Amino acid sequence: MAENLPDGVQIVGPITPAVQEVLTAEALAFVADLHRRFNPTRQRLLARRAERQAALDAGEMPGFLPETAEIRTGEWQVAPAPADLNDRRVEITGPTDRKMMINALNSGASVFMADFEDALSPTWDNVIQGQINCSDAVRRTIEFLNPDGRVYKLKDQIATLLIRPRGWHLGEKHVLVDGEPISGSLFDFGLYMFRNARELVERGSGPYFYLPKLESHLEARLWNDVFNYTQDALGIPRGTIRATVLIETILAALEMEEILYELREHAAGLNAGRWDYIFSVIKKFARRPDMILPDRSQVTMTVPFMRAYTELLVRTCHKRGAHAIGGMAAFIPNRRDPEVTEKALAKVREDKERESSDGFDGTWVAHPDLVPVAREVFDRVLGDRPHQKHRLREDVHVTAEEILDIRVPGGQITEDGVRLNVSVALQYLNSWLNGNGAAAIFNLMEDAATAEISRSQLWQWLHHGAKLADGRPLTLEMYTQIREEELAKLGGSGVGRYEEATELLDGLVLSQEFVEFLTYPAYELLD
Repeated sequence: MAENLPDGVQIVGPITPAVQEVLTAEALAFVADLHRRFNPTRQRLLARRAERQAALDAGEMPGFLPETAEIRTGEWQVAPAPADLNDRRVEITGPTDRKMMINALNSGASVFMADFEDALSPTWDNVIQGQINCSDAVRRTIEFLNPDGRVYKLKDQIATLLIRPRGWHLGEKHVLVDGEPISGSLFDFGLYMFRNARELVERGSGPYFYLPKLESHLEARLWNDVFNYTQDALGIPRGTIRATVLIETILAALEMEEILYELREHAAGLNAGRWDYIFSVIKKFARRPDMILPDRSQVTMTVPFMRAYTELLVRTCHKRGAHAIGGMAAFIPNRRDPEVTEKALAKVREDKERESSDGFDGTWVAHPDLVPVAREVFDRVLGDRPHQKHRLREDVHVTAEEILDIRVPGGQITEDGVRLNVSVALQYLNSWLNGNGAAAIFNLMEDAATAEISRSQLWQWLHHGAKLADGRPLTLEMYTQIREEELAKLGGSGVGRYEEATELLDGLVLSQEFVEFLTYPAYELLD
């Protein structure tokens, strides 16, 4: 294969038959071209993130941008939704695992988001096999033979497929372009487009995406430039690509209209990415002792700053003709424990009733068994309408100060909260290192976002000596003791990859500098 590689391109991962199928010379040339054209801008935008973080660390508070006021007050709309992306009342998400994809596409959801990002551990095999699985799903040839002999196939009626590539901050270390790792975003996006865009158009659909981790409208502009170039290069009309942006950083929450504007020919909506949003709040103000959140379990969707952000999202989307998609309820049923299932269904119903009454056009679930309850709630509100964009929510008036006021009434930090964060982080890191990025932990579906909350809270609480509800400060000694006790409950460091998970967690929590993403050091340990 080496002699057929485009100039300047290297594959440093194992060359398996799957790799040979996906990474043809033509496909590699295509993604390498994307990288060379757009990576300099990506790097400048990542440097801009670092500059903005330094300003926040110095005490600056962000706000709505004065230089883009004309966009916020102007008259414009995003492009109308395509037919198969107009009714999005229930969306299910999960990694690009073959069996999971079939179950999700068959689940009765309106949309399935196949995830190359937070729900996927990006091992070389997972990333490559994910591309094959997505291509087979597009062509409806995807099947899975279970060890017990059961064959999983697609039904006649399946969910509309969306793809979430990795965020701008991540690289793909197994493919080098001119000696540097290729952008993970451009690799995931480019391969999917190269392999499937024309096929999707011929089938009456199109290439649809979720865009994660954006921190500014300039990052959305980069995606729009990538979309236009890619559509031109593949000979498909501009506007064929549609993208829904996850508003999952506090800085993006202050630029929602601008993000939609930059993508307006390709924009399909915004999603309230609640878990990453909470992580972003902690991360952006991690060095601020006056901006500390309480136990994760107390940061619910009804606390003031979360209400402000989600209500502004609905108003923003409907003002511009875009879909507003609600967030993920992390509760999952347990088929062996009816009591757990009953509680999960009740929590999900409550969550979706709030979202539908707020004006959201659809919502996310993490498990096929939750599709019926979410659909029931949204059916009751939407009826035969595909969405409720007519609800402009002009009653909503959210200030930047409300977005940034992260006080949680009655919030406390407890020893139970510390223990939960330690245990969840250890269990998730162990799962991720073992190649599974979506892990059921304590009857919740955890992905990288929720693990990020856990470890970032521990860093902030420890580095500021935050006091627990009983008056004790969280000290290094207390953290170490709790970590040892929680590790012992999981079987100790000799089980699975808990030794590496423990070293990772200690590095993330005890480092003097806040590590921006846990996936940075963890990725170095993946094959």
